[in-house]
Amino acid sequence: MKRIAVLTSGGDAPGMNAAVRAVVERSLHHGIEVVGAYYGFKGLYEGDFRPLDVATCSHALRRGGTFLYSARFPEFKEPEIQEKAIEQMKAHGIDALVVVGGDGSFTGALKLTQKGFPAIGIPGTIDNDIAGTEYTIGFDTAVNVALDAIDKITDTASSHNRTFIVEVMGRHAGDMASWIGVAAGADAIVIPEEAYDLKAIAETIAANRRAGKDHSLIVLAEGVMTAAQFRKEYEAVSGDDVRDVTLSHIQRGGNPTVRDRVFASLMGAKAVDLLLEGQAGIFLGLKNEQLATFDIVETLTKEKHQVRRDLYELNQGLSAK
Repeated sequence: MKRIAVLTSGGDAPGMNAAVRAVVERSLHHGIEVVGAYYGFKGLYEGDFRPLDVATCSHALRRGGTFLYSARFPEFKEPEIQEKAIEQMKAHGIDALVVVGGDGSFTGALKLTQKGFPAIGIPGTIDNDIAGTEYTIGFDTAVNVALDAIDKITDTASSHNRTFIVEVMGRHAGDMASWIGVAAGADAIVIPEEAYDLKAIAETIAANRRAGKDHSLIVLAEGVMTAAQFRKEYEAVSGDDVRDVTLSHIQRGGNPTVRDRVFASLMGAKAVDLLLEGQAGIFLGLKNEQLATFDIVETLTKEKHQVRRDLYELNQGLSAK
């Protein structure tokens, strides 16, 4: 193996740069050249490859986002587009590929592997919604950024004895809302995986107010509905005057936390080692806080991500008075 390509795809996640840097430096340690496919699978198809070295990655470790950029490219699901991407890589002397992204990105990596071109995935998504692994790169930074914002919102909520509904990311998974809700002391967490009862939430908040709490907080995952929609429904049931806030894309930004940098680095280095061992069609992740490998086919076709129900139940037990 003489040359490896690496790309980032899908939504950006803090720690992606750390993973790329580890791929580059581990490869160079083994005497392997590395090129970045800029703009994800689009760049792979168009042959937008640029050499990566220590100097390229030296400042990337501490930055959020991805210096390789990302772009939506649904056309990659077409077999002829995949074949063209393989042709581009072979023409540039590329022997293997590392893909940093979510399950959609892993699908692309799998298609390439099935066509005989070795690829390995590294989970990079703030939603933490990939089955198998307990952790995805970017999640830790995102929940800390969101928690910092909510702590500031709580100051205002307390000053005015108000109820705030805060919408966080999580289109199909409630991990962000669950972790943030517990950490912020939310009165209620509303996630896609669990049914909710507006009347019960209103009763909990009313009981907490009677117990002396001077503010109220509902953490809402975007996959349920928007904060503005939820506010209208909740006000109709509770009669309260409520404010809604959508944190939106600020959750994606910020310097990666230690956890995101370290695990991204571990995964990036291990991906290179696995390719050198001849493995492909797999992705890296965490199981019991240890690096583990997972089969992409099994993950995409047979498994479903499970939210931490214990956190959801913990919050219910702590918030109910």
